[in-house]
Amino acid sequence: MRVLVAGGGVAGTAAALALQRAGISPVVYEAHAEGGEDAGAFLTVMANGMAALSSLGAESAVVAASYPAGAVELLDARGQVVGQRPIEGSARTLTRAALYRAMQGLAVERGIPVVHGKRLVTATVGVELTFADGSTADGDLLVGADGVHSVVRGLIDELAPAPRYTGQHVIYGYAPGELGGGAPGAYRMVFGSRAFFGFTAPGDGRTWWFARVNGDAWVAGAGADRWRELALAAARADETPVAEIIAATGAGDVVGGDSYDIPSTPNWHNDRMVLVGDAAHAASPAAAQGASMALADAVALAGALSVHDDPAGAFAAYVAARRPRTEETVAASARMVAGSTRDGGGRG
Repeated sequence: MRVLVAGGGVAGTAAALALQRAGISPVVYEAHAEGGEDAGAFLTVMANGMAALSSLGAESAVVAASYPAGAVELLDARGQVVGQRPIEGSARTLTRAALYRAMQGLAVERGIPVVHGKRLVTATVGVELTFADGSTADGDLLVGADGVHSVVRGLIDELAPAPRYTGQHVIYGYAPGELGGGAPGAYRMVFGSRAFFGFTAPGDGRTWWFARVNGDAWVAGAGADRWRELALAAARADETPVAEIIAATGAGDVVGGDSYDIPSTPNWHNDRMVLVGDAAHAASPAAAQGASMALADAVALAGALSVHDDPAGAFAAYVAARRPRTEETVAASARMVAGSTRDGGGRG
């Protein structure tokens, strides 16, 4: 069986690694020349994601490219600590780009073809893929790991719901120095009066921060200076270390975008195509589960294909295993965003 994977991000590369371990031959087609969208952002792989990586034989590669995330401290708009809790399991923080490199490096080491510059345009049920550059590829199955704005989702169901704007911009940055206090590797989450912020000093001599700011969706292509000023204006309303951290960040170390989710996708598959990761169940970043859910999807899909002779039956088993918990997480993340919207930005 030859499986074509559309998307070389976390979900797609993990799916390829899992399929190979199940004795299935995958080929990954990535739209970008190298890396992937939102590569300037960072994320935390939670305990469920680390367990999935372990089953793929990928845990050590990701640990080598990341930092431990051990605890969360909660601060109010006056900078006072109002709560703290440990992060369960061996969670790790790393940039999205570092996770891409680690996963794709493993795929290449294991002989999995990863073809860059191949943006999917359409596919037949057959399965024959057509890419934006006019080239084509043939296979037996198609795994749609092409993100929140998935092409494959629309091929499976032309009435599939479009992504929903959550009402929040998400901005990430990297400031020189270890600023803002807190234990090494711990996240300090700030319930600001105009936005929700988080920052951590993972150990590379910088402070990594993010901001979730309420507002209307912006046109694509907003510059880094604009994102930085939006976050800084929100942070200056409060008595926390966040404004200092953002002010110390150069525009070249800031990336921003609008946050979207998909509350439910009715059809995750047809007879020859199936969705994984954000293509099936995009969540806002509030729950910090996007990458971990994608990793767990990959393991579950490969496991189902390894025990079912009929692909459609395998897809149905995979969806039955994954839909309830992913939709619950998407809904929980949406509730966090709704709370912050009502409060003017200050609840994560």
